[in-house]
Amino acid sequence: MMNTIVEENLISFKELEQKVFKYVCELGCEMTRIILESYDRELAASRDTKQYRDKGGRKTSIKTVYGDVEYWRRVYRTNLEDGEKAYVYLLDEAMQMDKIGLISTNLAEKIAMTVTESPYRVTADVISSTCGQSISAGGVWNMMQRLGERISEEEEHAVKQMNADQTEGTKEIPVLFEEMDGVWLHMQDKNHKRMKKQEMKVFTMYEGWDAEKEKQNRSTLVEKTMLAGMEKSSEFHEKREACIRKKYNADEIGQRILNGDGGGWIKEPYDSEVVFQLDRYHVYKEITRKIGDKQAQEEIRRLFDEEKPEEMLEYIKVYATSVESPDEKDKRSKNARELYKYLDNNRDGLLPYDKQGKAIPDPQEGIVYKGMGVQESQNCTVITLRMKNRRMRWSVNGANNLAKALYRKENKELIETIDRYTDGLIFTIQMQEIVETLSAAKAPKKDGKGNPYVDVVNAHMPLLEAMQTASRKAFKRAFC
Repeated sequence: MMNTIVEENLISFKELEQKVFKYVCELGCEMTRIILESYDRELAASRDTKQYRDKGGRKTSIKTVYGDVEYWRRVYRTNLEDGEKAYVYLLDEAMQMDKIGLISTNLAEKIAMTVTESPYRVTADVISSTCGQSISAGGVWNMMQRLGERISEEEEHAVKQMNADQTEGTKEIPVLFEEMDGVWLHMQDKNHKRMKKQEMKVFTMYEGWDAEKEKQNRSTLVEKTMLAGMEKSSEFHEKREACIRKKYNADEIGQRILNGDGGGWIKEPYDSEVVFQLDRYHVYKEITRKIGDKQAQEEIRRLFDEEKPEEMLEYIKVYATSVESPDEKDKRSKNARELYKYLDNNRDGLLPYDKQGKAIPDPQEGIVYKGMGVQESQNCTVITLRMKNRRMRWSVNGANNLAKALYRKENKELIETIDRYTDGLIFTIQMQEIVETLSAAKAPKKDGKGNPYVDVVNAHMPLLEAMQTASRKAFKRAFC
């Protein structure tokens, strides 16, 4: 038996799988070409011939999960409103290919979901090795830039709606929790030269914590929505407010509560009615960074945890005086005074939001309120793990565009967003029609050697003639 196998030179299953996969991808490309060219002919026949003058066909290609599909479509000359001549492709307009390029929805989704986890080069390798499509790191980058730009345009449109009092939000809630922080990224210019770090702004809003999950010792935010970008603070805050008003009736929110590190850009647009809380993580971080004496650190943290802000500030002031030194290299007093200034400037937020004496509306059913401070964790999981370390540097636009995809993914909106910019055509053609087209005598020949797919559909197919199991019936329904 072994000798027979050797003599027949049988291939391994791995090689068989590769050959079948390659063939199926080629068949998929041919089927798609036929569909697109057929649709282009329908558009040509139904167009307004006076408005669109046929100027012949042009060859192009679209990237799909099973490879590049090359096809012909007609170009038309038309007149614009101002009388200028223009050339258009009706098929491209129907497919909405002016949005993020000639790329299928399925492939765009796979690229975007992969690139939110891995670098562009790794994404290109993964897509090229698991799909029939071969794509470069530059191709992946280009698609993500266009997608990020489209998301930015959506944000800008929401701002215009807000300024025109045309916001969509209607939901009314008692409390909206808001948190903001920045993520510092290594930057580079267009020539890949190192530049100073720049801060990406990240915003998270939520209605509270899930009461049922809390019973299971699991902390889950209710209606969490994020926003991120490299915009200037004024522009970012406009987009943040538009994001809120797209979901909620902002005028009917009972109380807005803000948690942040005290940075000027975070607090500047808020009025006095907003409850501000200084982020606990950043307070501990500053205490550790500015106070080297372990005993002093512990005492400052104790006073802070016991919610005695005045005593804490007085202790820091006394400590700064006690460690003064004529030695210019001794920075203990200077650092302690800097800590005092930081905390004093944010004095109104030293107590937790629920201990500041302001009335906080009761939560809705199924929601509980507890201590804020989730932004650092959100930064890490959504932005930091993908965009920091690994010796990565970013251009401003490159960082901004990827951030848009990352926060949309976290909001579970990324796939929906991609669909809006790639799925222009909805086909109703049945698989039977495709097979008939491929097997018809009028099917286009390839390189003068006939159509290889004709042989497949005309050949003897044991799978279809064997006993019809459930899986075979499913195959038959799909392809025959």
